[in-house]
Amino acid sequence: MSFKFEHLSVLVVEDTLPMRKIIHAVLMTLGVGNIYNADGGEEGFRSFVRHNPDIIITDWHMPKSSGLELINLVRRSGNSPNRFVPIIMMTGYSAFPRVSEARDTGVTEFLVKPFTADDLAKRIAHVINRPRDFVESKHYFGPDRRRRINENFQGNDRRKSR
Repeated sequence: MSFKFEHLSVLVVEDTLPMRKIIHAVLMTLGVGNIYNADGGEEGFRSFVRHNPDIIITDWHMPKSSGLELINLVRRSGNSPNRFVPIIMMTGYSAFPRVSEARDTGVTEFLVKPFTADDLAKRIAHVINRPRDFVESKHYFGPDRRRRINENFQGNDRRKSR
């Protein structure tokens, strides 16, 4: 599968310089046209507002401001230039509670470290080729967390029946 990413802009938010350089190099190898870098959530949000990239790739744990805090700003701040931007969360922890917390914060895709260049390319292609609808409620704003559509479902709200 071949993708052309030359018109794509990506913001990488990662506090560890060697990891940030690796991700930057992978994105360059993939042909990403514009790559912006930040070393924490606060700087990441400022860069997001300034550049309005097509995709954000963020680490979870960062000492200055976490990836979850960045996602909250992107999804809920009045200063956010694009609340619908796809966000790929990177972390070394893959336990379900972490995946669930990231999902509930508004992350679009989850990428577990260590990952390959192909893994990253697939996540980027997925958010481009299969964009998800967004849901806004009193306590959540982000991509629809349901990945499968139940063709047999009939009714208004399937969760009320549980």
